[in-house]
Amino acid sequence: MSVRVTVRGRSLRLRGLRKPPTGVLAILLVFGPGLIAATAGDDAGGIATYSQVGAKYGYDLLWVLAVITVSLALVQETCARLGAATGRGLLDLVRERFGIGWALFAVGVVLLANGGVVVTEFVGIAAAAELFGITRYLAVPVTALLIWYLVIQGSYASVERVFLAMALVFFAYPAAAILGHPDWGAVARGAFIPTVQTDPDYLLLLVGLIGTTITPYMQLFQQSAIVEKGVPRRQYGPERADAYLGSVFGNIIAAFIVIATGATLHAAGITDIQTASDAAQALQPLVGDAAQALFAVGLLGASLLAAGVLPLATAYSVAEAFGFRKGVDLDFRRAPVFVGIFSALIALGAAVALIPNLPLIPLLVGIQVLNGMLLPVILIFLLLLINDRRLVGSLKNGLLYNVLSWGTVVLVTIAVVCLLGSQFLSALGVLGGG
Repeated sequence: MSVRVTVRGRSLRLRGLRKPPTGVLAILLVFGPGLIAATAGDDAGGIATYSQVGAKYGYDLLWVLAVITVSLALVQETCARLGAATGRGLLDLVRERFGIGWALFAVGVVLLANGGVVVTEFVGIAAAAELFGITRYLAVPVTALLIWYLVIQGSYASVERVFLAMALVFFAYPAAAILGHPDWGAVARGAFIPTVQTDPDYLLLLVGLIGTTITPYMQLFQQSAIVEKGVPRRQYGPERADAYLGSVFGNIIAAFIVIATGATLHAAGITDIQTASDAAQALQPLVGDAAQALFAVGLLGASLLAAGVLPLATAYSVAEAFGFRKGVDLDFRRAPVFVGIFSALIALGAAVALIPNLPLIPLLVGIQVLNGMLLPVILIFLLLLINDRRLVGSLKNGLLYNVLSWGTVVLVTIAVVCLLGSQFLSALGVLGGG
């Protein structure tokens, strides 16, 4: 016997069930763009940043993750709500509401924020493959072709299922953290007792932490995916749950990366970790091959997921900004700009990742810092649109949402200003590096 249920705007037939699903199965059916976007944020650059945080400062910055989990959930849910209310992507709305000039500015921000990140995903694929003894000159082209074929030849439903399956690899990080035998009392203190330092390195990683946790492409993908799925506002409830649960899951995984490296590398005095592969290699002599393999598996899966999501989000955004046709279900003939941008970003990212002796030290974390600096621009556009009753009607922000959301913009902006100020003072010799 089968039961037909409606999930995220789609009618599904579940065989062997006598009544609609409840409990864990009902929860699993909710997951979609929210989980994909949030876990994609734990990408190669994110893992490198979280590893640096754990190695250099132990658990001291876990409280930042706890705070911005709330901000991330609010931002992602707002994007989902805006997509369900309007049936249009973020940059499409920016063009209509603020004009082509602001749309061009937003496109520039997106391309600047996303361009470098695409490269880091293929760098992550290369690094993870080499940890398993596979040359990057085989791994990178093969995975680039597989990702391109999946998106170009698949339907949205099939692409979403593959992306959701990739998210399972993130369970490797809690396992790696447990193998590190952390002091859970110290972990709790780091998560709930804020500590602030003024040295430039601390502020750099603080902004990088924000930039890799609330990344602009995550918001763009979330809203565009909701639009492509055709979620109506009357069936928006599951999408809200997906955005909240996905954000919490993504940041729990990030916390476990910090805990794993804090319990091992920081405790052993190893603070100079520049890439995620460095962290995986450094774990091996401290806690054995299992932890290193788990870290490498997580890095590979994270990089694969983000290497598909990020070019897709960018292609959605640019096509929306100029009113071109877009969608995973369309081919090059029907959506040449959308497919062309996606293909070009895949090719560019893979090609740059194959350059010998690529200077990775400033690239991975530096890109996350750049994302943190550009994040307020995207958030301001988002909040102005979600508060326009003409666009969203009853789905506009309430008072609490506005206070917390605008508070996020203010806090991110303050962090960026403090970072720039500390870098300036450091250059003058007033502050020393940490």
